[in-house]
Amino acid sequence: MDKPILQVALDLVEMKRAIEIAEEAIKGGADWIEAGTPLIKSEGMNAIRELKKKFKDHKIVADMKTIDTGAVEVEMAAKSGADVAIILALSNDATIAEAIRAGRKYGCEIMVDLINHPKPIERAKELEAMGVDYVNVHVGIDQQMIGMDPIEVLKEIVQSVNVPVATAGGLDAERAAVCVSLGAKIVIVGSNIVKSR
Repeated sequence: MDKPILQVALDLVEMKRAIEIAEEAIKGGADWIEAGTPLIKSEGMNAIRELKKKFKDHKIVADMKTIDTGAVEVEMAAKSGADVAIILALSNDATIAEAIRAGRKYGCEIMVDLINHPKPIERAKELEAMGVDYVNVHVGIDQQMIGMDPIEVLKEIVQSVNVPVATAGGLDAERAAVCVSLGAKIVIVGSNIVKSR
């Protein structure tokens, strides 16, 4: 991963609007397209299929937020066209191990999201040892509302692991640049693109 990756999270509920935003984001330089959790919950695996059909030259990320049945959910995402599936770091190790196995079997990389984990640095090291492809330092929308910031933890995690580190949580262009300067290889932008006009 020579240059940083810009991943656009389509955290909305309408497929038509998600495709419009993805088209604009790609024109603006986005590398990876994420079927956000609200889109997957609203549209099911069809969200992933539609994005893969429309944007076959881009990596499609499925933010499954899996916390159980890792193998089943990764298989579902992969067979629908996902190149990367997102699992929660709060999951049991067995769930993550099964997700990794399914990912290898079906050609889908595994990103593990550290959202809400009480010990993100320690967990990132454990996840790397388990064989995940990416870890994501993520501050959720509700956490952002009370002032939490992914940048606080990012630097320490980047220094603690060798797998590529993604970061997400209220990032605009300026804050995304700070994350890259701290070593983030993937910058995930959602609301700042989805809500822009």
